[in-house]
Amino acid sequence: MTDLTKLTISAALDGMAAGDFSARELTAAHITAMEAANVLNAFITKTPEIAVEAATASDSRRAKGETRKIDGIPLAIKDLFCTKDVLTTAASHILDGFVPKYESTVSSNLWASGAVMLGKTNLDEFAMGSSNETSYYGEVINPWRREGSDSPLVPGGSSGGSASAVASFSAMAAIGTDTGGSIRQPASFTGIVGMKPTYGRCSRWGVVAFASSLDQAGPMTRTVRDAAIMLEAMAGFDPKDSTSVDMPVPDFEAALSGDIRGLKVGIPAEYRLDGMSPEVQALWDQGIDWMKAAGAEIIDISLPHTKYALPAYYIIAPAEASSNLARYDGVRFGLRVEGDDLDDMYARTRAEGFGAEVQRRLLIGTYALSAGYYDAYYLKAQKVRSRIADDFKQAYQKVDVILTPTAPSPAFGFGEKGDDPLAMYLNDVFTGPASLAGLPGISVPAGLSSDGLPLGLQLLGKPFDEETVFRAAGVLENAAAFTATPNDWWRG
Repeated sequence: MTDLTKLTISAALDGMAAGDFSARELTAAHITAMEAANVLNAFITKTPEIAVEAATASDSRRAKGETRKIDGIPLAIKDLFCTKDVLTTAASHILDGFVPKYESTVSSNLWASGAVMLGKTNLDEFAMGSSNETSYYGEVINPWRREGSDSPLVPGGSSGGSASAVASFSAMAAIGTDTGGSIRQPASFTGIVGMKPTYGRCSRWGVVAFASSLDQAGPMTRTVRDAAIMLEAMAGFDPKDSTSVDMPVPDFEAALSGDIRGLKVGIPAEYRLDGMSPEVQALWDQGIDWMKAAGAEIIDISLPHTKYALPAYYIIAPAEASSNLARYDGVRFGLRVEGDDLDDMYARTRAEGFGAEVQRRLLIGTYALSAGYYDAYYLKAQKVRSRIADDFKQAYQKVDVILTPTAPSPAFGFGEKGDDPLAMYLNDVFTGPASLAGLPGISVPAGLSSDGLPLGLQLLGKPFDEETVFRAAGVLENAAAFTATPNDWWRG
């Protein structure tokens, strides 16, 4: 039998429909692969018993002719999504022992579509990071290695556990969250597809909050088609989320026509940064040629406020985090460290419960919101955010999608940027602007660096026009013909 873990979602659905294998066999293969990849530390909590039970139910439905959208597909769930009766940690010590009595809307939608949960994946603590080095449960390792080197590399962040699980064939697909690039950047670092839908397309209800005006759930898969299948199963209006948009969910898979003749593709001048890796620049130029060869019209555009995006993001996101994380006080759930009085208990719990990066961002955010600084920092950042959104609005009067690199470099080694927060924050330089504007974006693996590491290209679209993004991404994927995979060193 074919290695079931190497199948795409669409191929696995076809195989189960044809009776070539069962959901239980597919799930068993992934449970075995998940255990073999322990050294990657991609999972915080594994749920093989839940997976087998769900796969058995899937086979029963298929036998009755009651098959659902992604029936029997084994998935990994970022441990930021609340899962009923399953430990949910946000990779933080402060949520020790937190077992929700409810299910996030996105994961509920997936279970209603027949998906199978393999487990909860590791992440940067409270999704704050670009390398997956800040988790209380230890760093996640990228399954890729530089040619001729055994040095471990970061998988990107914050959805590094989900990315590593998919890239190592431990899960057929995964879900992540993207606040400033936390789906797209790790997808680029691990050679997979990562899709951030328009803000409001997927419900945030039941997702542990980082920055409420930016957080958005999305799929992480090995192909663009699989991302389209996943997003349709995840998305939908949710009255429990005030930012959820009440509009129909299209058939995203049907948008993959393979034809982009006449499509207008924008190339922003401001994304050609000084000091950008020549390999990233060359891949971008290659991507432009691929789109042109497929019949697209290439148009130079300007996004003049791009250079202000990172500073604005790193004021707005920490400010919202400082408000959202105030709920972790040792009183209602999670960790409690007793103190001399109530204030001392608060201080001890937060000091022990939050890691260094979370504490750094909470201090920045609280400062930006404090009396005397609110207007100077937070309010000004919000005005800049509006200008950035206006830049995109103007650009989309001339173009249908925008093509850029996903990240300024391939995956880097552990500790290489950990001592320099500003260098770490620059990982979001190409992904942050679209997050501030709430736009859909996708990262597609498009090439390898000189030392054999994956590099991604990013396509950004108009609000709620994921269909065009998928259509363009499918053509880009076919042109790139990226088939490289990690060398399975972790299997021993």
